[in-house]
Amino acid sequence: MNALPSTSTPSPSTAAAVHLPESIVAADRVITILGVRVTDVTRPRACEILETMIRQYRGRTQRVYFVNAHTLNLAAEDESYRAVLNAADCVFGDGTGVRWAARLRGVRVRDNVNGTDLVPEFLEATAGRGYRYFLLGAEESIVQRAARNAVERFPGWTLAGWHHGFLNAELDRHVVRQIHAARPHLLLVAQGNPIQERWIHEHAPELDVPVAMGVGGLFNFWSGAVPRAPRWMRRLGIEWVWVLAQQRHKARRYLVGNPKFLFRAVRDAW
Repeated sequence: MNALPSTSTPSPSTAAAVHLPESIVAADRVITILGVRVTDVTRPRACEILETMIRQYRGRTQRVYFVNAHTLNLAAEDESYRAVLNAADCVFGDGTGVRWAARLRGVRVRDNVNGTDLVPEFLEATAGRGYRYFLLGAEESIVQRAARNAVERFPGWTLAGWHHGFLNAELDRHVVRQIHAARPHLLLVAQGNPIQERWIHEHAPELDVPVAMGVGGLFNFWSGAVPRAPRWMRRLGIEWVWVLAQQRHKARRYLVGNPKFLFRAVRDAW
């Protein structure tokens, strides 16, 4: 719930210098998976998209989400959540499930664009440009440690503030005011699916933030509460096995959800 003092960094409302095109990602390939439109790009291109959103900000918060097999299962079962995802400015594909589903449609995806890798890559690639970020989500002790570690890891950005993710109507109003006062360029919301996307969708009109992004369990990794899978497992696309071993409460998501997703992807491709 802490916020750092204001600095001389530019505010979001003054960051734009050119007209925002109708769609920054209009020229990028889009794949529809279980009714959700996914922008298929490399991570370097994703970083370029994010900075363009910041630099060409014209007063409307742009929403960026990541979808994996679990997210797409939720979207397949909930039309309103699917509509939230499709109302985003950009949705990136995360994980093996997205790759399999695309291959069933004859498409080889360009990259695994997951938030856990993309966000640090973006913060490092755009260091020293006067940008600010705000962390919203997780338990208070988790987000506090995540914020402290992020300050050390990403000195080229300014931490504008942080707040835990256990909100109600009263706290929502407080958090929106806090974010508005902090004037970050990037809002990272880590509340898990579908809560984080619904929160961003609902509150985006009230926020003066160029980019609001749903990042799932990112703060757990940044805080050190949950170790990241070894790189070789990530390369093989079996990071979910590591997550399952570390977080047993997600057993149903993977052991039931993955076969369900594969069935749906096959049916959807046909």
